[in-house]
Amino acid sequence: MALIPYALARPFLFGMDPEAAHDLTMQRLAQFQNTPLQCLWAQPRVSDPVTVAGLKFPNRVGLAAGLDKNGRCIDGLGAMGFGFIEVGTVTPKGQPGNPKPRMFRLPERQALINRLGFNNEGLDSFLANVKRAHSFRAAGGVLGLNIGKNAATPIENAVDDYLIGLEGVFPHADYITVNISSPNTKNLRALQSDEALDGLLGALTERKARLSQAQGRQVPMFLKIAPDLDEAQIGVIAATLRKHGVEGVIATNTTLSREAVQGLPHAQEAGGLSGAPVLAASNRVIAALRAALGAAYPIIGAGGVLSGEDARSKLAAGADLVQVYSGLIYRGSALVPEAARALARRP
Repeated sequence: MALIPYALARPFLFGMDPEAAHDLTMQRLAQFQNTPLQCLWAQPRVSDPVTVAGLKFPNRVGLAAGLDKNGRCIDGLGAMGFGFIEVGTVTPKGQPGNPKPRMFRLPERQALINRLGFNNEGLDSFLANVKRAHSFRAAGGVLGLNIGKNAATPIENAVDDYLIGLEGVFPHADYITVNISSPNTKNLRALQSDEALDGLLGALTERKARLSQAQGRQVPMFLKIAPDLDEAQIGVIAATLRKHGVEGVIATNTTLSREAVQGLPHAQEAGGLSGAPVLAASNRVIAALRAALGAAYPIIGAGGVLSGEDARSKLAAGADLVQVYSGLIYRGSALVPEAARALARRP
């Protein structure tokens, strides 16, 4: 158990602008990770080992991409008990993202809206941070690196950015995630369509095969998709994943729907909605993917996990592993072992 309960820190953080609170938290994690002060938030990792996509995960609970966009806090976050951590989304060149304010809390529904827009320091800085991390992976943790396209890159040239990202992260990743589902980069979700997805995954899997042969290592690739997809779209994505031999899928990113938060302050802000309201939509997509992809295909479930029971609902829908993000902001690090224990008790 962490020495400082999150219940004491949360009122202070929630009294700040959401992005300012996020930046302060990440600065302190980066500053104090791998020092004696890490004991302030460190907690034992629940042991529940499982092999997914050829990787050995110490437990089924991971951190979703987006919290640590620049990979600065891998070891500090890992000390919270995660079995795996995903950092990014990183783009080839650094970019500031969208204008502020761009992050909003909806505490009545334990939700967030963000339109950050892949703000990050770029691939070179990201990789330098990843190389500095050591204690999380030394303790058996699995590290995922999430890649995207620059906002200034025309959508017809998106493949070029993803190939640059793939080349850069391949030597350093346990798995790679291709993010085509953020609603905050113009036209990005168009890459989920039939022809565009086929072209993107074809190019990436071909390049990944060459990298595997040259570097003598296998690195699974996952595709991260949106919750705002109908059955036909999910079927096309599933078929395209199978066609190109992509090793796994992450379901899901944030939603554009506001049905669950109508009338609340900030509900009509542009951006992706995350947190509790996304749970059902995410689970629907997971279940449809499982039906389309079969029992053995690796699926990571993300979206709306704020309790151990929420985590169990992901596995019930068909996920193999679970990621958290907004739940960490509302519940603190205690959510990690709670979810991991709940999944270890699965039927």
